[in-house]
Amino acid sequence: MSSTTMVQDETDPSHHLRRHVGRIGLLFASVGSIIGSGWLFGALNASQAAGPAAIISWALGGVMILLIALSYAELGTMFPLSGGVVRFPHMAFGSFASYTTGWITWIACMSVAPIEVEGALQYATKYAPFTQKHTLADGSTVHTLTGLGLLFAVAAMAVFVVINYIGIRWFARVNNVLVWWKLGIISLVVIVFLITQFDTANFSSQGFKPAGWHGVFTAIATSGIVFSYLGFRQGIELAGETDNPRRNVPLAVIGSVLLTATIYVLLQVAFIGALNPKDLTGGWSKLSFTNDFGPLAALASLLGLTWLAILLYIDAIVSPADTGLIYITVTSRISYAMARNRNAPEALAHTTSRGVPFVSLILSFIVGLLLFLPFPSWQQLVGFITSATVLSFGSGPMVLAAMRRQIPDQERPFRLPGGHVIPFLGLFSSDLIVYWTGWNTNYKLFLAVLLGFVLLGVMLLLGRGRGHSTEAWDWKAGCWYIPWLGGLALLSWLGDYAGGKGVLHFDSAIPIVFVFSLAIYVMAYYLRLDPSAVERHIEESRREAAIEDAQLGAAL
Repeated sequence: MSSTTMVQDETDPSHHLRRHVGRIGLLFASVGSIIGSGWLFGALNASQAAGPAAIISWALGGVMILLIALSYAELGTMFPLSGGVVRFPHMAFGSFASYTTGWITWIACMSVAPIEVEGALQYATKYAPFTQKHTLADGSTVHTLTGLGLLFAVAAMAVFVVINYIGIRWFARVNNVLVWWKLGIISLVVIVFLITQFDTANFSSQGFKPAGWHGVFTAIATSGIVFSYLGFRQGIELAGETDNPRRNVPLAVIGSVLLTATIYVLLQVAFIGALNPKDLTGGWSKLSFTNDFGPLAALASLLGLTWLAILLYIDAIVSPADTGLIYITVTSRISYAMARNRNAPEALAHTTSRGVPFVSLILSFIVGLLLFLPFPSWQQLVGFITSATVLSFGSGPMVLAAMRRQIPDQERPFRLPGGHVIPFLGLFSSDLIVYWTGWNTNYKLFLAVLLGFVLLGVMLLLGRGRGHSTEAWDWKAGCWYIPWLGGLALLSWLGDYAGGKGVLHFDSAIPIVFVFSLAIYVMAYYLRLDPSAVERHIEESRREAAIEDAQLGAAL
């Protein structure tokens, strides 16, 4: 592509979004995405895996996610572009890196909206037959959509599209109201549980860590804890649509994790204290509630708090629905970002007069509907999304490390202290979470990644995208992705979590993952693009930001 064509593309208003999201709107986009369906089952699932030590799991999970998020806080203020999680690797490592990250990110994001719809309909089954219960071959149970449930699921996805089509300003207004509701409900549950019943013996009667540290780490990856934190990314994905990125992006990314981590830890404490000691006679792993669709609502009913149970059933529809709305928005922005990087069809980058990437939005809607067919239940896809989303975050710390060497004089409105320490710990945290998720889930993820590489090969054979040249795709700068993804797959297969071979155990796995993460970090650091290439990418982003600012001024 010639430089003249590139400039024309960058200055075409049909390629740009609008900056209609303010400080609270961006913070609440992250908070609203974090507080989805995860908190409604996370307290029970984490207790079953780790007992009272689930409190540690929630806190440690929050710290690990924050270590990852901090890299994005610096990057997001340097380059406030929509779809930043995909576009940052493009700046530092080139097209192959951004394609790979974009593919993984898109897989993860496009699955969330339909899953949240399924979660809402599962809880709503208390009132109508939206789902039906099935027992799988491994003994686990799932709630699959019925014909009525599928009809309502399609309608809910269509509503998400309509709200997004109206424009990002209206999206922010709708989301702000829903987030206030969700924060109010969680706070109410914590306070009421603490006041109604709090038995301190529940924290020690079966031992504080009945499953040891293995249980604590298992809970982080598989009990909904990581899944419950993943929405912090929205402060990055929508950075190009906020009016003051320097102030708003760090607030949204860091503030959302700290706020929700505090709430989740308090909720876990309140949940454990409110349990009847008789329910623990079989051990924490056997803790369950019968004849009810949600553990928090079940516990509220057992405590005689019928009114709170009703509110929880309402929230079990509102919270997942709001998160689904946010992810329809973000998935369309990921497609938009990939098109802006020129490793996806250009049509995905076109926006309407309202600043909406309409083609990307429709693609997200269609693929979301298709996912209802092979994955008709929430339980069948949640682990896959968790591992894929964390994996998509993993490139951020390495982008930050590379850019500090490539563009040391670039203005950094928010600068992360500590040199390489926090970025490396962010990568290490990401790799550990993927490892703890287990092979039964991860093998599906790595097959999906392999499919992405196959599609890339087909695109190259057909002469699409950036063509065949090494310079166009920056193979050398992005080649560290291959040993990174392949190594994680091998470690997961050798591990003792969920289907692994059991070669690696608690005492050996963590140091091995540490050394592996360090090797990948160093490899990526030394394979980064030359500063001149990075400067070209930055100049492109500056032209885009200038057009978006001009549009904002005209709109105001």
